Amino acid sequence: MTDRRLRILLVLGTSTGGIGQHVRSLAEGLVTRGHHVVVAGPAETDELFEFSTDGARFVPAQIGLTPSPRDLVVARSLSRWVKGADVVHAHGFRAGLVALSSGAGRGWPVAAVRAAGVPLVVTWHNQVLAGGLKGNVMHRVEAMVARGATVSLGASADLVDQARAAGGTAILGPVASPTPAASQKTPRQVRAALGLDDEPVVLAVGRLHPQKDYPTLVAAMAQLQSRRPRPVLLVAGDGPEATHVQSLVDEQQVDARLLGRRNDVADLMIASDVLAIPSVWEARSLVVQEAMQVGLPVVATRVGGLPELIGPDGLLVEPGDVAGLAQAIGSVLDDPVLGADLAERARVRAGSWPTEDDVVDRVVDVYRGLPPSPGGTAGAST
Repeated sequence: MTDRRLRILLVLGTSTGGIGQHVRSLAEGLVTRGHHVVVAGPAETDELFEFSTDGARFVPAQIGLTPSPRDLVVARSLSRWVKGADVVHAHGFRAGLVALSSGAGRGWPVAAVRAAGVPLVVTWHNQVLAGGLKGNVMHRVEAMVARGATVSLGASADLVDQARAAGGTAILGPVASPTPAASQKTPRQVRAALGLDDEPVVLAVGRLHPQKDYPTLVAAMAQLQSRRPRPVLLVAGDGPEATHVQSLVDEQQVDARLLGRRNDVADLMIASDVLAIPSVWEARSLVVQEAMQVGLPVVATRVGGLPELIGPDGLLVEPGDVAGLAQAIGSVLDDPVLGADLAERARVRAGSWPTEDDVVDRVVDVYRGLPPSPGGTAGAST
């Protein structure tokens, strides 16, 4: 592709966190660079991230969490925008499958949709963790998307390997966390608003979903409840496991506050002593990036992209290791020197990461390296 302005279609499914945040960042950066951008996704996702705020156009495409017969209708509707694009960039397997069905990439369009000859980039944000029949179906989708995409971008090195193993062409495509907004409150003010005084605070941020393994974190916090002062667990996020996690907190008598979805995570971070990530898998976690940027010590599991992201500048434990997680959290709370050292090292490491602007520039380079689209209607730029 030449250096002319590109017509770019960004496609995503239902998101309440990192994927939506990344697409919003890309859309804003691409528009700033003069490109024509259309974002297609569920209306409720647009309500959260307001993709059109900075000059992109939003079109509804109801792509849910699981495959549905409605995907055929969505694909037919989306095909108009695919035909008018120079490049289609889908985020996640579900969005990638719908984009393939809409005529992008090397896929098999659904009935009444013709192949558009438009290159398809798919960013892999997540790993298939389900087992059984559902897992088999998702792995088939994964392989279809890998082979149908012109190129896949893995948010972490293990996702690059996974896409290649599935038969696709893949390269690393880091996802950058936005620079945290400066807090307008002091740590004491944030704590006071939560009814806290000088108790040690352990923060967890993320969707209440089995992948995040909150039961292991609650069990680890239960092992720390005999300490004085007793540490408090703050959980920022919502999701299908909320009731189950609350029941575990009650059963194990853990001092915890399930705060639901929050838009003040930066404030919560400056009022906390350690961020805990007990997940069974993560890619390039945005919340870990944000924590390390502000100098909040991180204790996380040694899974996915976390070791390459955190390196030696946080504490890593094995997934599901309750005692190990409790010991690591306790060591940060017990040793102010260790905590201060981890905080400073985290800030330094974060300074070496690509910024949002770097990521947008990298993505544009990928677009320009793709084979040219045969051209289409003006649909994606009107």
